[in-house]
Amino acid sequence: METTAALKRTALAHVHEALCAKMVPFAGYLMPVQYTGVNDEHHAVRNAVGVFDVSHMGEFLVRGPGALDLIQRITSNDASKLTPGKVQYSCMPNGKGGIVDDLLVYRMEHGDDHHYVLVVNASNIKKDWDWIQQHNTFDAKLEDISDHMSLLAVQGPKATDTLKGLFKEDIGAMAYYTAMYAEMKGVGLVLISTTGYTGAGGYEIYMPNPLAEKAWKAVFEAGAAHGIKPAGLASRDTLRLEMGFCLYGNDIDDTTSPMEAGLGWITKFTKDFTDAPLLKAQKEQGTARKLVGFELVERGIPRHDHPVLDEKGNVVGKVTSGTMSPTLQKPIGMAYVPTAMAQEGSPLWVDIRGKALKGVVKKLPFLSKP
Repeated sequence: METTAALKRTALAHVHEALCAKMVPFAGYLMPVQYTGVNDEHHAVRNAVGVFDVSHMGEFLVRGPGALDLIQRITSNDASKLTPGKVQYSCMPNGKGGIVDDLLVYRMEHGDDHHYVLVVNASNIKKDWDWIQQHNTFDAKLEDISDHMSLLAVQGPKATDTLKGLFKEDIGAMAYYTAMYAEMKGVGLVLISTTGYTGAGGYEIYMPNPLAEKAWKAVFEAGAAHGIKPAGLASRDTLRLEMGFCLYGNDIDDTTSPMEAGLGWITKFTKDFTDAPLLKAQKEQGTARKLVGFELVERGIPRHDHPVLDEKGNVVGKVTSGTMSPTLQKPIGMAYVPTAMAQEGSPLWVDIRGKALKGVVKKLPFLSKP
């Protein structure tokens, strides 16, 4: 286990400690896992507005004449479709049919500076950087700004009401998965995007570390009338699971293909990219297993790595993510199962401490988007 002394701290770590957050090691950082409780924070985001400090995420800038060519080679989605201010969800295949990481690709302009921003998972920053550098045979200039940036995720149906007074621009008119550079009142220049990991709507705000505390205070002052609350990693996990969003290291990793994981929609064969022939064959021929959502119909909470059984009691897969859904008040999860068991309504069983509990395959997401 990582020692506290060896962990990195975000620019807001002292703020979380002052709020009596429970701090835990995560991806090399000391991060807030919860403040007032998982359910309380979850409901705040679903029903009003919550704020996550996700400054541990990685950010790479890609510039130069070969920037798009490099991104097209390493990612599965078609980044040529991006116009300035648009954002795309994608993944990086690993050359063996698995996934190096999933990521966001931003195409941005700031004055004469045309560039891409790649937002990657905190636990994969070095791995991703090395992978991208290894494949940079194009005229592209890379810059890792991860240690210099802070990121606030302001999520929930009251997020627009909370933030609209802090920007001259009409942020409420921003379409889903778009971004812009804007002056945040009393803070400075930030990158704001209509992205997030909760399915509750909202924004993500990127800024240099020295602006983080000002931004945090401004957001909480603006959100006071809307029931704003700080939210930790635990509620972030329950929120994303209700939406069927994959978590790297749980639901996708170097051994899972985008096709198995239900990410065919971000895998575009209109271009050449790493693993394109292999993944195209999987699309045409199908895969032996699929990632599915499921709900337990018996009392119990599925957790990561719990075995999944067929009707004869054979182990056929394992739970990748599981929880008691705070919104649905039902035990839900995701798991890889044989394709024959992947149809909605198919029965499965989860082995929880030696007891086989019955479940049923559910269509993702578990909740419809607002």
